Amino acid sequence: MTTTSDQPSTALEVLRSGTVIPAHPLALTADRRLDPVRQRALSRYYLDAGAGGLAVGVHTTQFAIRQHGLFEPVLEIAAQAAREWTDRPVALVAGVVGDTPQALQEARTARTLGYDAVILNVAGWKGRDEREILEHCRAVAGVMPLIGFALLPEVGGFHLSYEFWREFATIPEVVAIKMAPFNRYRTLDIVRAVVDARAEERIALYTGNDDHIVLDLLQPFAIPRDGEVVTVHVRGGLLGHWSVWTSAAVAQFDQLRAAQGRDVPAALLALDSRVTDCNEAIYDAINDFAGCIPGCLEVLRRQGLVEGTWCLDPAETLSPGQLEEIERVYRSHPDLHDDEFVTAGLSAWLS
Repeated sequence: MTTTSDQPSTALEVLRSGTVIPAHPLALTADRRLDPVRQRALSRYYLDAGAGGLAVGVHTTQFAIRQHGLFEPVLEIAAQAAREWTDRPVALVAGVVGDTPQALQEARTARTLGYDAVILNVAGWKGRDEREILEHCRAVAGVMPLIGFALLPEVGGFHLSYEFWREFATIPEVVAIKMAPFNRYRTLDIVRAVVDARAEERIALYTGNDDHIVLDLLQPFAIPRDGEVVTVHVRGGLLGHWSVWTSAAVAQFDQLRAAQGRDVPAALLALDSRVTDCNEAIYDAINDFAGCIPGCLEVLRRQGLVEGTWCLDPAETLSPGQLEEIERVYRSHPDLHDDEFVTAGLSAWLS
């Protein structure tokens, strides 16, 4: 796809303007080794589906890639695909974790590989003073443009205060925040904090709320400030759910962005419950997301993009009844999957 004058001309502009960013899964062989051909095929699929970015080294990629020596190889495969498979700018986002030395090293690795920003997971800082966490964030921001991440407690995260997010929003290198607290009050805290920090133009808000994807992208947030009301919108999404059925997600995203600030058709509002229904099955919400990664891999396996649902941890498998739920949403929402798109492109992506 050739870049035109009405499109963002740099990857950071893509990120700031808002886009679809799938959280990239990990393709393994049956003996739980990296399958580089299918790992590359996944990246090519997302690029051809119209995703504006790739998030690699995040939860959906499996945090254990670090212990298996796969962090750099997996990031490199996605970066190479973005360079070679398309000529449009693609926002490459690397997940970084751990204490400050580890996070700094991962950020430097991402920078060397050509990544544009890092999304900072501070789950390991649970129980620490928020001032320490802010210093950690500032240190990483000194290496790479930074995306904040509100991670729900059910998958290892913890809630950070309004005061934290307001101070975080003053860090000049922060370019976006992924809001994924699965809590409307906490989501509103983050939006209010960004507005109160007068950072709503600089910082792009991204949804990670898989239970509220459509409405996050549709609703205006009206935040009082200095006797006026500031209206802001969520600009994009960085989602594990968008690692499957991605071309359909891009089409939905385009519809939703076009509807922002307008009278919204009832059918578009109703899409929220349908997408959430699919996410419940694929992301295993009923079991506190225990099978979320195998669930995504199962959809990709059915489409031929990966060969199995294997994870680095052999105990990480589909939950009881999850397979039947995935089959149910396939039957119930046939217009929300992209099987035909994948069938048409699969041989090229695997080449």
